[in-house]
Amino acid sequence: TLLAGILVIFAAGVSSAQQKMTIEEYIDRYKDLAVAEMNKSRIPASITLAQGILESNCGNSPLALEANNHFGIKCHKEWTGKTFYQDDDEKHECFRKYNSAEDSYRDHSDFLVTRNRYNLLFDLDITDYKGWAHGLKQAGYATNPKYPELLIKIIEENRLYLFDKVSTATQNSPTHHSN
Repeated sequence: TLLAGILVIFAAGVSSAQQKMTIEEYIDRYKDLAVAEMNKSRIPASITLAQGILESNCGNSPLALEANNHFGIKCHKEWTGKTFYQDDDEKHECFRKYNSAEDSYRDHSDFLVTRNRYNLLFDLDITDYKGWAHGLKQAGYATNPKYPELLIKIIEENRLYLFDKVSTATQNSPTHHSN
């Protein structure tokens, strides 16, 4: 019937609206992955999470939804994987496309670890998220002049710095908020 059809369309609209991930849901979903990457690569989990939140709009951007790219990493010359095109600083730029968000997180770590321009960051203490935020900007990770301040604000408002003190053994202990 017509009413049933309208209800189906309405329900589909409601469910798609509800699929937008909140910052709390994003943190809850990816915190363990960020800590695991920190333990392997020495990139602070707070920085990884803040970059993921900022670059992917909490996993809601077209780049995150359609390409599983949570960090805005572009193709660069050496990339041989799948690609996704969208406008950024220039029109129709090539971004890396991943099979999963986990692959995006792993590649983010590899990207920072294997590029000489980020070497100085690894001399910083793993709890120095402010140094990392400013260092990423200085090394050319992002073009936005306010990039360090944006990352620091996300980290401090959501207490992401707590994850920088977590080892694999105690991965689930800090909580973002109390229930």
